[in-house]
Amino acid sequence: MVHRIDKDHNRFREIVRGRIKKDLKKYVSSGEMIGKQGKKYVSIPIPQINMPRFRFGKNPEGGVGQGEGEEGDPVDGDEEGEGQAGEDEGQHVLEVDVSLEELAKILGEELELPRIEPRGNKAVETIGGAWRSIRRTGPESLRHFKRTFAEALKRQIAAGLYDPEDPKIIPIPADKRFKSQKMVTQPQTNAVIIYMMDVSGSMGREQKEMVRIESFWLDTWLRTQYKNIEVEYIVHDAAAHIVDQHTFYHLRESGGTKISSAYELCLQLMKQKYNPFEWNIYPFHFSDGDNWSSKDTEHCIDLLRDQIVPAVNQFSYGQVKSAYGSGQFIKDLQAAFKDDERVVCSDIQDRDGILPSIKEFLGRGK
Repeated sequence: MVHRIDKDHNRFREIVRGRIKKDLKKYVSSGEMIGKQGKKYVSIPIPQINMPRFRFGKNPEGGVGQGEGEEGDPVDGDEEGEGQAGEDEGQHVLEVDVSLEELAKILGEELELPRIEPRGNKAVETIGGAWRSIRRTGPESLRHFKRTFAEALKRQIAAGLYDPEDPKIIPIPADKRFKSQKMVTQPQTNAVIIYMMDVSGSMGREQKEMVRIESFWLDTWLRTQYKNIEVEYIVHDAAAHIVDQHTFYHLRESGGTKISSAYELCLQLMKQKYNPFEWNIYPFHFSDGDNWSSKDTEHCIDLLRDQIVPAVNQFSYGQVKSAYGSGQFIKDLQAAFKDDERVVCSDIQDRDGILPSIKEFLGRGK
């Protein structure tokens, strides 16, 4: 019975997986499930899956509910409902918990994303593996009884103290052996995502929601590629600040835009906390393409070319369309870095452009 239940459960999960893959674009462009995100799972609404239900038939012999009255007569105490009855079946919506890891697999399969090749590796000595090593010292709780008595037996035989007719094996402290783990050196791959977003007056609520949705999927994929990952958030208008996640997605300012302030703070953060020889660094910048002057744009390009890009795995710029933004910044970046694969620019016109943008950012396996 247990095996049958497992088989049915796996079949149901495959149906759900197929439905998610089929409607992936819809799920990516919607922020509904992000609001239902846990640490390891998200709840996804899956429509039009037939729900199991009992089907009742006629009972000519009578039984529960049989008595005086005709079919259709109202039950005492019930009032007739208003309006006309419909003949169409209501749409069932089932919320299914899907792990973030499974969601990342589906995203990777549909977009044909390559696995990322880490560039920052730190060799760390750690104690790991099975308890298969033996040592002469250790706590009594880790004493290996078989090896201890084997050592005692060898010692008594070598000393001529062992009597096969009266086999007594008495270990002494020198015979004791203890279980131990080996000290192994393992490469520890760490990654940090640095999100930067323009929060000036030209960035509206819809533009921020698009950034929130895309960053969720970027996070989901990158977390499957690295064992340890950290996320930093920077907001900027004419000045830049490091903030928490909630502030990043909800803050709105009314000032102008000076993009170089974000790049300078990003560079400062990298120098203080994230050594490029030990960390895989992924800066993502989202803006509507407005910058206060061409001179500041030139400064941004110099910061990227000389300091930021050489230290990171990939620099990604996403430009969300805004009614108030000029959209010039992406053109300047594309002209300056047209031959540099470490800089990826994506033009996100609306929510339908989020999935292709994710493909552009993650499709190079950097």
